Amino acid sequence: MRLALAQFNPIVGDIAGNAEKIAGLARTARDAGADVLVTPELALTGYSPEDLLLRPAFYQAVHVALDKLMEIDGITLVIGHPVQHGNERFNAATVIRDGNILGEYHKMRLPNEEVFDEVRYFSPGAAPLVFTQGDSKVGVLICEDIWGPEPAAAAQDAGADVLVVLNASPFHREKTVVRTQECRWRVEETGLPVAYVNLIGGQDELIFDGGSFAVARDGTIAAQLPQFAERLAYLDVENGDFRPADITPLPDPVEAAYRALVLGVRDYIGKNGFPGVLLGLSGGIDSALTLAIAVDALGADRVHAVMMPSRYTADISVDDSRDMVRRLGIKYDEIAIWPMYESFMAALTPLFGDRPADATEENLQSRIRGVLLMALSNKSGKLVLTTGNKSEMTTGYATLYGDMAGGFAVLRDVAKTLVYELAEWRNLQGEVIPRRIIDRAPSAELRPDQLDQDSLPPYDVLDAIMAEYVEMNRSLEDIVDLGYQATDVDKVTRLLKINEYKRRQAPIGPRITHRAFGKDWRYPITNRFS
Repeated sequence: MRLALAQFNPIVGDIAGNAEKIAGLARTARDAGADVLVTPELALTGYSPEDLLLRPAFYQAVHVALDKLMEIDGITLVIGHPVQHGNERFNAATVIRDGNILGEYHKMRLPNEEVFDEVRYFSPGAAPLVFTQGDSKVGVLICEDIWGPEPAAAAQDAGADVLVVLNASPFHREKTVVRTQECRWRVEETGLPVAYVNLIGGQDELIFDGGSFAVARDGTIAAQLPQFAERLAYLDVENGDFRPADITPLPDPVEAAYRALVLGVRDYIGKNGFPGVLLGLSGGIDSALTLAIAVDALGADRVHAVMMPSRYTADISVDDSRDMVRRLGIKYDEIAIWPMYESFMAALTPLFGDRPADATEENLQSRIRGVLLMALSNKSGKLVLTTGNKSEMTTGYATLYGDMAGGFAVLRDVAKTLVYELAEWRNLQGEVIPRRIIDRAPSAELRPDQLDQDSLPPYDVLDAIMAEYVEMNRSLEDIVDLGYQATDVDKVTRLLKINEYKRRQAPIGPRITHRAFGKDWRYPITNRFS
């Protein structure tokens, strides 16, 4: 038996388009001698359709698409899709060959943690599905089913000698190792080889990285598909095991994070039909990295950067920004904001009275920049990319309706320390970020001689505390016990709490850790728990 693993990039809700893509992959696989094409989880609809799954018309469109796919002959199709039977909905896989339905499997284990909310939409399945292809008996599982022993054991008891798993497993930086280990445990328990087929593409905050693979009966990797690229790969089954196939080396964690961000930007802009992007360039590392990612995702011709200096903007910030845009060859403009700032202050000073200058005046500069970028966005149709990182989102070191104004926050889940690692990695591929931008101490440049560390703990300390509290759910006491200063822990967690209202109003951005602000993080704004 020859399996074809279809690692492809669907668009949520484009059911006819996704079906057409599956049909093309099926014909290509059939012509290459494949007996079975395995698609990812919910391949027909994309993952996750969220509340589209509550609409009857959605299932009608799925039914029409499945009817079209039944016209394909000469190859067995294992297609992921949602299905509704009476008042129940299921995350399903249908096995089709030559116009006949060989079986319909319903996912047994429904994830309901992190970014997953499947219990809201689906009922769990209760029965295994095993179909015969030549001399092989193929058991079908869906994603979370492989993360526990029962569904694989049920397929084994039903006679399976090979397992195929349809997945929509979103990326985070530790995910690849975890997936492989889970599959190895199932192989060890059942003695059956496992083919794991994963989705690829960006869907709002989520990034699906592909990286499909197969584990042979001895626990070795028999095949490895690339991450962050569509691929149709073939896997031969002989004597109940996989023959060794192509193994694509996986990127290191920093490269994987960078490529995930590029894919997230490319698909968010492309799938939503924006002609390009705008961003404010400051001469700092966050906007420089965002610009590099945008150009790598979309090409220089679809990126427009705007420098908006004030009297506090250092000359080297302007010089470095000009240097970077020359290297990248993008559209670039400069708009001086100080005349606008003075007009605002002339109107506001009588109302401010004799109150001393504070963050109000700093935020006003940022909000002027936000207004300018949004005006250019309205006029051009391009989406504004915001440039704030996860460390700033944690502590509220960002201006609501200022530098937070935009449509997609590229670095929303990227800690400041990782920002530097990503910049260094990108420059190793060809230096696009001027060295001085990386080496300079970070500053918002909203008042004289301002540095980030005047207001925040050192970023290596801040990011470590953030990771322990946000991503690991550790208490303040536990974090102090790890060796961090109580004053730093108190400050970071206090800032985190009081700035929840800001994060609720921030644009979405790609998720690259196992707990990002957004779907993963649901904390009450009005909250007195300490």
